[in-house]
Amino acid sequence: MRVAGEAKSTISRAGGMIEPHICASSVLHPRINNMKKAEKVFFVDNLKAELKDAKSAVLVNYAGLSVKAQQELKLRLSEVGGKMIVVKNTLLSRAAESAGFKSKDLEGVLVGQTALIIATDDAVAPIQVLGKFAKEFEIPKFKVGMVDGSFQDSQSLSQISNLPGRDALLGQVLGTLMGLNYGLVGTLNGNLQKLVYVLDQASKKN
Repeated sequence: MRVAGEAKSTISRAGGMIEPHICASSVLHPRINNMKKAEKVFFVDNLKAELKDAKSAVLVNYAGLSVKAQQELKLRLSEVGGKMIVVKNTLLSRAAESAGFKSKDLEGVLVGQTALIIATDDAVAPIQVLGKFAKEFEIPKFKVGMVDGSFQDSQSLSQISNLPGRDALLGQVLGTLMGLNYGLVGTLNGNLQKLVYVLDQASKKN
């Protein structure tokens, strides 16, 4: 016996009467499916909004990374304004365009286990965290990314991850400027000394 063409019934005897018992899970299954689809749409829409505002978006392969290691990586990323989202490749493909990815950029990329790392503050800092973390655990592996609107392949992302940190770069720039200023002051002092010498010699002749 079927109810509404979907639910199977079970039959039991109670006091000599036959009573049909509808299988609730069979009746509710279509509704659950609809809710899941709605949740997926909601998730993708939210992901698109996040990607539009992101300074960088990087895809990595996190296969082999333990739950504990994932938690540690998420913590390190959060400290520099980054976020790690584990998402199905099918859902990610729907939202990736919002980050600037083109379909050709993702050919052969959305396979296996993929995590999305979004940077909302510093575009490079989370990538550097990924690089340092990968040196410790050999995971995750860079796939592709968008950094300040520019597409980056795995090799480029690895190079970016090895760049000095923001503070180190500022220190290098400051050191260079101080060196230039010191050289400039030295040059000016030398020229002034020459000028004083010339004037002194001229006064003696007079």
